[in-house]
Amino acid sequence: MVRKLGKLPARHDPRTYRMAPALAAQLPMIPEAKDWTAGVPFEMWGNDRYGCCAFAAQAAHLAMWTRAAQALLVVPTDDVLTNYSAVTGFDPATGANDNGTILLDELNHWRRDGLVRPGQPGRDYLTAYGAIDPRDRDGVKRSVCFLGGTLAGVQVPNGFLSLPLGATWDWDAITDHAPVGGHAIAIGGYNAAGVWFNTWGTRTFMPWATFERIADEAYGLVSRQNWIGIPGVSPLGEDVDALVAEMQEAYLGG
Repeated sequence: MVRKLGKLPARHDPRTYRMAPALAAQLPMIPEAKDWTAGVPFEMWGNDRYGCCAFAAQAAHLAMWTRAAQALLVVPTDDVLTNYSAVTGFDPATGANDNGTILLDELNHWRRDGLVRPGQPGRDYLTAYGAIDPRDRDGVKRSVCFLGGTLAGVQVPNGFLSLPLGATWDWDAITDHAPVGGHAIAIGGYNAAGVWFNTWGTRTFMPWATFERIADEAYGLVSRQNWIGIPGVSPLGEDVDALVAEMQEAYLGG
């Protein structure tokens, strides 16, 4: 099975909203475990042919959000590649310019210009996003539990590429730790032992220690369009209006 990477080196912009403090203030209680990934029909979304992992992760978030909050929406692979093209200049017809993605470029485009999706209105707009330190375990948990997921970027060791799809990503279980490139993953669950995420169309588990070792960026995502079915209320019944208002004020101020 061919597997492509495609996350370019993390761009840490000091202007990026820091989400963890606001999440802690608005959503202080953290359940011991939460999993939005179970039963989601993840797809490869072209990531076996092209380095479109950032947009496969976006499609995975849409699938997790809509399955939990509305009715399941699975983005077609052609739309994933169209979005990759819009942000990076990739050519789906020829495969040219398959150079990967800076996650902040994807997030800013998603928020400002939207990304293609099926149905009406035909585009998906991210309400807001904020950076989370990948080693802030509580921040990652809050983002998953209350916002429906965390977009993360990791540096993949070579030993993971020879694992069967769906096998646990455990640093201590492999011998070849040489990094082979960056990869974007959609984290949608956690427990005391680690995180559940989608990669290459498969629900996969990773211990916390491994995630904190290989992750170099993470973001909490707010989607009114998909996650908050009743205005201001997530599927868990948490009021996130104040969080959204604070984040939008930060964007306007910036």
